[in-house]
Amino acid sequence: MEKFDTILLRFGEQGEKTGWTYFIITEEVAQKLKPGNRKSFRVKGRIDQYVLKSAALLPMGGGSFILPVNATMRKAIGKRKGATVHVEMEVDNKPVALSKDLLDCLEDDPDAKAHFFTLPPSHRNYYSKWVESIKSPEGKAKRIAEVVNAMNRKWSFSELMKYRKSLKD
Repeated sequence: MEKFDTILLRFGEQGEKTGWTYFIITEEVAQKLKPGNRKSFRVKGRIDQYVLKSAALLPMGGGSFILPVNATMRKAIGKRKGATVHVEMEVDNKPVALSKDLLDCLEDDPDAKAHFFTLPPSHRNYYSKWVESIKSPEGKAKRIAEVVNAMNRKWSFSELMKYRKSLKD
């Protein structure tokens, strides 16, 4: 278990990361967690009193990583950009369960399913979490349809999000 104190930061204009709150995991700490690794991986532990479960560390180049701190986490710890947090983390090797509803619908479209399973696990997880993050059955069904359409178009998650944004502009 790696333990350290760090400062919450926030991206300015940074493409899809604009406005994200995050903290840096130095190359030194990342190498202790997962030696030789430079790709995204999952961790568990704590940020102050908030329990982390299967949180993704994202590579930022030069061997360092970031951990995005979403609104739920910020509310739980009661801190914002500039605050110091105490972090305890270790590698989480538990497989991430994908949305059952999404997988069931992909069964009905072999081409979409085939493309979905060519994506890296982290990208499949983005789609799955996005589908599961909405509460209403209608909203979930709409998102599943959007994912299936994106798979047929061979889109990445960010391409789907850009397309959705273009419809709102």
